[in-house]
Order: sequence, then C-alpha cells, then structure tokens
Amino acid sequence: MASAPSSGEAPSPNSVNMTFSHSITDRYLDDYVEGDVHSFGTIAVEEDEVIAFAKRFDPQTIHTDPEGAKNGPFGGLIASGWHTAGLMMRLYAAHYLTHVASLASPGLDELRWLKPVRPGDTLSVRVTVLKAVASKSKPDRGAVTSFVEVINQAGEVVMTFRVVNIIGKRPPVA
Repeated sequence: MASAPSSGEAPSPNSVNMTFSHSITDRYLDDYVEGDVHSFGTIAVEEDEVIAFAKRFDPQTIHTDPEGAKNGPFGGLIASGWHTAGLMMRLYAAHYLTHVASLASPGLDELRWLKPVRPGDTLSVRVTVLKAVASKSKPDRGAVTSFVEVINQAGEVVMTFRVVNIIGKRPPVA
C-alpha cells in the first residue's frame, strides 16, 4: 500500500494547482499520474447549513444547537464529519473527478476527522494520485487510488481518506 504524502505545506485556500494535461471534460485514466498533487477549492462552511444538515442526518447537540454546543467538548458548534465529507465531495466532483469518464467508486478507506470544522471556516482540497492502474479484466477502464486532504483556511488538515475511483480509458481516435 502506498503511503500518504507528507508535503507538510497546505495550499493557500484560494489557490488552484492542477497539473492535468486535459480539462475535466476531456480527462481519462491516463491523465491521472502517480505522484501528481492537485489543490483546489474553496467552499464556505455556513452555520445554517451545518445546523440543517445535522438536524436531518446527524442530530447531536454539538452540530444542531449553538448555545448547547458551547458546553460540549469542542466549546462551540461544529459541522458533522459527514457534512464536511459532503462539502469535500462538491469540490472533488467539480475539480478533480472527470466529468466524462467517471464510472463509479468501490469505496474509501482510512477516513479520519482530524480537527473540528466550524461555521465560518473555508475549506479547500488537496488530492495526491497514489496510483492509476488499468484493469486486467475490463480493458476500457482502470482504477485511480487517491489520498484526499481537506484543509481549512488556517492551513490545518481537518479530514483525510483514501479513495478508489473507476475511470474510463480515453477512447481510440477514429
């Protein structure tokens, strides 16, 4: 298993550093190069969205009640980790995941919520391509394994995980 990158330096929340040779509307398996690091974002964490999400999906006081959360373990309201994952996915789908050849994902591993995410935070994403391999049984596709880091405006990594995406190969030129 490849190890997680350890660049130690978070991207500026407003920076975009994408080294893809093709745009997201023309991106295929061969465009995901092992070792490449892609940074993008931002997305704001809004208090009303934190509360609404938590009331529906993760109804704990630390996520739903600003006054009650003051007495909780984080000293104030924090976003549900699942909400943070949703915000990350919005950026991941908009900037990293191909719009023409994404076929599915069999899942993710090693999900970690490292620091609380609070209303008023601004999140960005850094993705390192760990490997991209062609399928032996399905010649039209392959698997891209990525290490994803969600970073707040202070440059702190707040969430990490590894994910595998099934990506189609570039169609042959006719």
